[in-house]
Amino acid sequence: MASLKKLAGQTAWYGISSIAARFINYLLTPYLTFKLSEAAYGEQSIVYAAIPFLNVVFTYGMETAYFRFSNKGADEKKVFSTGSISLIFSTILLTGVLLLFKQPLAELLTLQNHHEFITWAVVVIALDTLTTLPFAKLRNDGRPVKYASLRVVNILINIACVFFFYSMLPDIAKNNPGSIFAQWYDPNMGAGYYIIANIITSAITFLLLLPEFLSIKIDWDGVMWKEMLLYALPLMVAGFAGMINETFDRIMLGWWAPVATMQEKKEQVGIYSACYKLSILISLFIQAFRMGAEPFFFQQSKGEDAPKTYARVMKFFVITICGMFLVVALYLDIWKEFIRNRHMWTGLAVVPILLIANMCLGVYYNMAIWYKLSHKTNAGATITIIGAVITLIINYFFIPQYSYMACAWATLACYASMMLVSYFWGQRVYPVPYATGRLLSYFGLMLLLYFVYRGVCLWTGDTMTHYIVATIFLLVYVLFTIKLEGKELKGVPILNRFIK
Repeated sequence: MASLKKLAGQTAWYGISSIAARFINYLLTPYLTFKLSEAAYGEQSIVYAAIPFLNVVFTYGMETAYFRFSNKGADEKKVFSTGSISLIFSTILLTGVLLLFKQPLAELLTLQNHHEFITWAVVVIALDTLTTLPFAKLRNDGRPVKYASLRVVNILINIACVFFFYSMLPDIAKNNPGSIFAQWYDPNMGAGYYIIANIITSAITFLLLLPEFLSIKIDWDGVMWKEMLLYALPLMVAGFAGMINETFDRIMLGWWAPVATMQEKKEQVGIYSACYKLSILISLFIQAFRMGAEPFFFQQSKGEDAPKTYARVMKFFVITICGMFLVVALYLDIWKEFIRNRHMWTGLAVVPILLIANMCLGVYYNMAIWYKLSHKTNAGATITIIGAVITLIINYFFIPQYSYMACAWATLACYASMMLVSYFWGQRVYPVPYATGRLLSYFGLMLLLYFVYRGVCLWTGDTMTHYIVATIFLLVYVLFTIKLEGKELKGVPILNRFIK
């Protein structure tokens, strides 16, 4: 229980920053859907669908390699310096290549009218890459407070910049046409100001991490670097395939959506992207969990009871995400108000599908420790490639007919397949005594409550009745959890006051 409390504490701290960052982006959704047209919001979504692909290439798994090698007996300072030097030189090289080919890249992403978006996005990626290992060092050194503080500062700066560009700059330019601010303002910029805000934010974050960055020593270990690279490259392949699963559907939707004009295609991307944000609650928890869990799992691997610890973590993880699904799906009429453009509500049908898809992804991340600990990172790449193939096939054949609904079902099919393959493969290589029957009972109850609720919604259109039924069903889930897990939950501070 002590180890689980430690994980919970670290997850909470990392969650302060990770959840805050993504939740602020979530809160920016109503603001941006109000300030931007569907097409401009679609352009922003396309840019930020491409950035994660390039992030994977720029970092090529070096963060996880740093965690692995610094926790298996190697000199942590040498691991940090070797990995950092590698990232510095590769970032310079890749930045130059992308800037050289920015025009064809812009055309590939259907951003022919905004080549500058590519340049700005590359600057964001380069700055973020240089802070990857300094942030990882804070996590590995067990300094979640500083990590969270830097992330929160990052968020506040980003909010201020976005608000300035979209709410203040137009008024300043209008009232002071001769000022330097008026020269900066371009009413046709659209999503561009959002990217510029990210450049400013990333630059300031880099400056705040200079103490960690400057701790890099000219201490290159070529042999270690080759070992780290051999460990990391399969993770890069897995990460790249993972980005196909996570964000490439927006790009494909921009190519193949069953509408006549490019403007309408971008509108479809905007609708899907806005509704995708409503599945963010589960994504937030998964992100925070991963930040705390990865170093925690590697540290726990040294103990004899590591598999039992992983199984208990999985159980409480599943309990939590099932509850989160119900909180969003049963109260979707409330959550949809975060999308201020009512035309985008036409895509709300994707939300429950994407919620379940992200649950499967979270379970997969939880189980992925088996191939990282057993040094079979090729397995992770293989599993993710399987998911990517499923994503590409379903989207290729069905987007031209079903638009963004095909994207949602492709995401679910992809993550569910990855979860199942990882489970059966992992149990053969690194057995973990997961309480599979109990986990399925939580998932089954969650689905039963949701479908009965949908039946009630079809039977009556009274909103208050919907809320009452939703609340009753949520309480049923909570009571079911307490009934099964009461003994363990009594050992959790705060919760033990409510469980008898």
